[in-house]
Amino acid sequence: MGCALVCPCMHGTEDEGSASTSYFKNVSVHSEASSQGGSAASKGFQASSYSSGVEQRPTGAMIFTMAELSKGTANFSVSNKIGQGGFGMVYRGKLRDGRIVAIKRAKKDAFEQRLSVEFRTEVDMLSQVDHLNLVKLIGYLEENHERILVEEYVPNGNLREHLDGSFGGVLDMGTRLDIAIDIAHALTYLHLYADRPIIHRDVKSSNILLTETFRAKVADFGFSRVGPSTDVGATHVSTQVKGTAGYLDPEYLTTYQLNTKSDVYSFGILLVEIFTGRRPIELKRASDERVTVRWAFNKFVEGNVLDTLDPKLEKTPAAIGIMERIAELSFACSAPTKGDRPSMRKAAENLWEIRKDYLAADQREVSMTAKSASTNHRNSGTERTHDLCRM
Repeated sequence: MGCALVCPCMHGTEDEGSASTSYFKNVSVHSEASSQGGSAASKGFQASSYSSGVEQRPTGAMIFTMAELSKGTANFSVSNKIGQGGFGMVYRGKLRDGRIVAIKRAKKDAFEQRLSVEFRTEVDMLSQVDHLNLVKLIGYLEENHERILVEEYVPNGNLREHLDGSFGGVLDMGTRLDIAIDIAHALTYLHLYADRPIIHRDVKSSNILLTETFRAKVADFGFSRVGPSTDVGATHVSTQVKGTAGYLDPEYLTTYQLNTKSDVYSFGILLVEIFTGRRPIELKRASDERVTVRWAFNKFVEGNVLDTLDPKLEKTPAAIGIMERIAELSFACSAPTKGDRPSMRKAAENLWEIRKDYLAADQREVSMTAKSASTNHRNSGTERTHDLCRM
């Protein structure tokens, strides 16, 4: 994938602005305007007909009692708390059969109606998907004012925590590529292979959970929406904006037209985040670095793409060799208009090729290093032999 995928969206419509300024004009304005709402629904939210129809028990999902969940979490003890989000608190729990699970308990506040819709959406969506890289729904509880989701426990925190170094280690380049591919596979499944196309709408690093072997699982389907029906030629669904500032598709923001390419945009932003280590919006940085994708794109145009590599990563020849291709894919996915973005399947295929070339180059480095070490060892032995002969 070359620059041709990036360049078509660089419209030269600005009087004096550069191509990069034109590229990110809408992104920066809308991201900053949306930051007050964060990862929340717009005030004028209305439940979709799809979400509001979740009245029956989803296929395969267990229904739990409050007594069971209270016992499994030691009455929702603080010691079992493992996270907190817009939906509410997340606890580590243990079921009667011994399984360790994640228990998401919705908060009770002024946004109860919105949270109820998000709860039903997540139950409905998770009950109809099954993929290695998607968090699995085990069951739920909905009674009186309590709404609780019981999901598989993913023990290794989320991607953002690892990029921040919260777990002490550094994700190497190979692991980051694997994580990006896992996410691409999950989104490809949602867009193409679920019973009906599903648009996640909140693809971001804190919604990517990692297993102990660093396999990625996409979580949090509270904002998800069924996509356009391709059998009738629909290209989008019209809906009010939901998502998180910094990851939101600028075209969706202005037109309220949602489609699978909106997830592709978020994935492009996430790719930039994975390989730079920076959050999409960093207000404490200099003004020209606050919107990470704009800063990264400017570096790319200047020919300084290596300056964007996470400083915690070693700049090996193998890593250097793929950075430009990763950048090209990231910017293609995050193009301002959906027509210039690849599908998730194409993005996944591209990542596979990048990963294959990276592993081959990395193996060559390992072989050359081993060969060099062996040669040095033999030379050292020869020198010692000559020294002994001279004695």
